[in-house]
Amino acid sequence: MSQQPKKVRKIPERQCMGCNEKKPKPELLRVVRDPEGAVSLDFTGKKSGRGAYICRDVACLRKARKTGRLARSLECEIPDAVFAQMEEELERNAEPS
Repeated sequence: MSQQPKKVRKIPERQCMGCNEKKPKPELLRVVRDPEGAVSLDFTGKKSGRGAYICRDVACLRKARKTGRLARSLECEIPDAVFAQMEEELERNAEPS
């Protein structure tokens, strides 16, 4: 009997909207615009809607905001209050270094 080699699962990569680096999808955080138009962080990666990815770092969120890449990728305007809420949520859920 010959053994078949184990299949290696390909891990998809996504590009961070802040630092512009490609990283494995599980390392990044999804920002989603749901069908109603509300923008929020998606820690599960399973919410429905249009998504974009950022690193789990407040600096990347701020850079994506400053350059406008996040709003352009989600195809909508993102109010300052939503960015403030996302920053706060990201800081609360940040992994301790």
